[in-house]
Amino acid sequence: MNVSTSAARIDCAEPLIAPSFDAVAIIFRPIFRRIAACAIVREQQRQLPFEPVRWLKEQRFGALRVPVQFGGYGLDHRGYLQLLIELAEADPNVAHLFRGHFAVVEEKLGEPDLRRRSIWLERIGRGDIVGNASTEPGESAVDKKSTRLLEIDGGWHLSGTKFYTTGSIFADWIDVSARRSDDEHVSVLVDRKHPGVAISDDWDGFGQRLTGTGTGVFDEVPVEDHAVLLRSERLPYLGAVYQTVLLATLAGIARSIAHETAAHLKIRKRIYSHGNSDLAKDDPQLKQVVGEIAATAHAAESLVLSTSTRFAEAQAAVLTRNPDLARAAAQAVEIEVNKVQIVVAELVLRAASRLFDALGASAVRLENGLDRHWRNARTILSHNPLVYRARIVGDFHVNDKQPDLAWSVGIAGAGTDAGREDRS
Repeated sequence: MNVSTSAARIDCAEPLIAPSFDAVAIIFRPIFRRIAACAIVREQQRQLPFEPVRWLKEQRFGALRVPVQFGGYGLDHRGYLQLLIELAEADPNVAHLFRGHFAVVEEKLGEPDLRRRSIWLERIGRGDIVGNASTEPGESAVDKKSTRLLEIDGGWHLSGTKFYTTGSIFADWIDVSARRSDDEHVSVLVDRKHPGVAISDDWDGFGQRLTGTGTGVFDEVPVEDHAVLLRSERLPYLGAVYQTVLLATLAGIARSIAHETAAHLKIRKRIYSHGNSDLAKDDPQLKQVVGEIAATAHAAESLVLSTSTRFAEAQAAVLTRNPDLARAAAQAVEIEVNKVQIVVAELVLRAASRLFDALGASAVRLENGLDRHWRNARTILSHNPLVYRARIVGDFHVNDKQPDLAWSVGIAGAGTDAGREDRS
């Protein structure tokens, strides 16, 4: 299918039709297999996935949700989440690093300013990738950003330091939260390749080590006028988009656990004298473990995909330009995503431990890399404490308390809640 990458080349007499999900999946599934082939080696040798990201960028994976007229594939929420889950099965690091990217895509789909919408959807439609830089290091305040957007010689310039810059080391643009001189909190998109931008690969977590999550330093980086958004202009359900990318990544991990457990059991030769058969693959108790893990993976995936209906409703509400409708729909999707996280967390962490019940002591050898599943899942789930998610859901059901749509991380101090726009 010949997809135009510029709105200026559209023939209005022949409207472009988005390809089917199957047509898009055929493009990316061979790439997912290539990514999976060396995922364990990258994990063991700590090799950042620059090449896999390049493969995906060449086929414009980041444009899954972008309309066809801007060079994208025009997939709905369910189709995009399905492919994200499949990518996460191949390598959860690669899926995770697109977290900030897909949040920005969703925001631009609902952008009321047609100029801003066209500029950014065209850039993403041609293959550009967006990274994320919101959280600040050290003892930064929970309610104020130290990163500043200042007007210098008639133009905007960004300066500051960020941590957890997931995906930014691979990106073309970075979505950065900041504070203007009038204390207004804003989000800006800056050119990753500008010499004033330095991204370090200094993330030292025990899981998700290849997401390019490290320190970002911005030194008087120029910002285009159409690349600045006030906090009040941001997509109301942006936090739910961020969280669902993580949930899709968890569902992909669960799929990988199920497939790898079955594959290892199938070729396992050693048995226990007190087992149930001469071959491990015929042992009914071990097959039961594999079956339970496979069911867990299916449940996790189904739960994540089930959020697509709420996201579609939230997008439709935003497009009405009615702020009350948009906020109500955003709160509905936030509650839905919170519920899914609570259940998926337990399912995937249990599966990541249970796999060893089917495979024996030899499964813990480093060459198998099976420990990565628990480490990666646990790291992902550390982004947003489950106890808070469960409390928010409980408060909603008991007291009809609507959830907040934005939050932040930092040290408690003086100020207001105006700066709480992080989507951790």
